[in-house]
Formats: sequence, C-alpha cells, structure tokens
Amino acid sequence: MPPDKKGRKATDNRPSPQKVKAILDILDLHYPDARCSLQFNNPLELLIATILSAQCTDVRVNQVAPVLFKKYPTAGAYAEAPIEQLEEDIRSTGFFRNKARNIKACCGILHERFGGEVPADLDVLVTLPGIGRKTANVVLGNAFQIPGIVVDTHVARVSARLGLTSHKDPDKIEQDLVTIIPKEKWTVFSHQLIQLGRDLCRARKPMTSDCPLRKHCTYALEHSGRDE
Repeated sequence: MPPDKKGRKATDNRPSPQKVKAILDILDLHYPDARCSLQFNNPLELLIATILSAQCTDVRVNQVAPVLFKKYPTAGAYAEAPIEQLEEDIRSTGFFRNKARNIKACCGILHERFGGEVPADLDVLVTLPGIGRKTANVVLGNAFQIPGIVVDTHVARVSARLGLTSHKDPDKIEQDLVTIIPKEKWTVFSHQLIQLGRDLCRARKPMTSDCPLRKHCTYALEHSGRDE
C-alpha cells in the first residue's frame, strides 16, 4: 500500500478474498431464496413502499400498501392527493407527515418530468425528495434488476460484525462492500444480510451459537459464551 500524507505506510484492513468467498458461500447455502420482503407490482409501488418502510416494519407496510396502491395507482394520483388525506392513509407507518410530504413531492416530479415513470438511474433517483441511496438501490435492484447494495441497519450491523467494514456511515459502508462483493451478487447479498440480521444477528443478544457465520464473525469470537 502507498504511504499516507505523513509518510507512514497505510494498512489494508479489507478482509481476504478467501474470507469473503467463504461468507458468500455460507449465505448462499443458508439463504438461497432471500429477497425483498416488501410487496409490489411495479417500480412506483416499490418506491412508495420503501419510503414507508423507514422506521417501520415491512409487515406493517405490506398491510397498508394494498389499499394505498389501489387508491393511488399512478404518480399523478399521489401528487394530486390532499396532503391531509395522504397523511391519514399512511398514518400507521409512523412519521406519516414527513413521509406524506416526500411522497407527494417525489411523485409530483415523477409526474411532471418523467411521465409518471420511475427512472432506472441512481443519480436521478437520489435527487428526488425522500430518496437516498438505500431507497434507490432497493428500487433498482428489485424492480429493475440493476445490482446495488442496500445499507440498512441490518446490513450495517452484520457487515461490521463480520469484519467487512469498519465504518458506521452508510455511504462508506456501501463503498467498502462494493469493492469486495461481486457486482452480480450485490442485491441478493443485501437481502441475505437483512434476513440474517432479522433471524439471528440481532442488535441485542445476537444468537451467535446458531449463526452459520460464527467462525467468521469478530463479534462472535469476542463474545463467545457471553451472549447465548
């Protein structure tokens, strides 16, 4: 590695290719069918569902979504909806005022500039109200089959415990992961870590003894015998 600005030799903290491959193989074995748990029929529905999923469970979003999607079948319908009505329609997902405001503004732009269609372009998506890289990558990976790594709380937590990143900032975690995970696996890898995080690698009292990745997990090694 080249020296840093102070003349010190920089260190490469990235995991070895062998460790990454072993992790990917285990994830494929245990979570071969991992996929997006949000229910949708088209890119717009997935975009709306992903916005609603912030600070809300996918289960709750899937309860609200069918009625919402029927009531507002197009971007124009969301854009034209009275904000008070839209807030009431999504109230149970939490933070409903911010979400309603973002949905209405975002869909207004989609309706006016993109003919009501969701653009399959990351750089464009992140300019829309309420859309960050996480939401954009969810939509691109699952509605357009364009690979992307989704860094939610589960991916951030699990990737750190596995030693795949040392960062806490989602954008930096994404940058770390895209350099070590093959591009064609970005989307499924994200779903696999999310499922692992929900099932076993929980924020509190992770079930390390049951985790198929425990021998590759720095957290499991450091807390062996203390968290079960």
